[in-house]
Amino acid sequence: MDYRDYITIEPNKRGGKPCVRSLRFTVYEVLEYLASEMTEKEILEDFPDLKREDLKAYIAYAADRGLCNRM
Repeated sequence: MDYRDYITIEPNKRGGKPCVRSLRFTVYEVLEYLASEMTEKEILEDFPDLKREDLKAYIAYAADRGLCNRM
């Protein structure tokens, strides 16, 4: 998987923070959900616009950017 096929950065959306597929879910928000022990299933149920591949893209983006080391 190449997260660049999923993650978008648009200056006028969410202050230019990285989101998935031009949706309004930022990488940071979804990582916070995962860190708060929400399961993948819970996230996908709560946010039906997200797909399993999106969650993988968030994690791949964070790993590539070294965000996991900063948490």
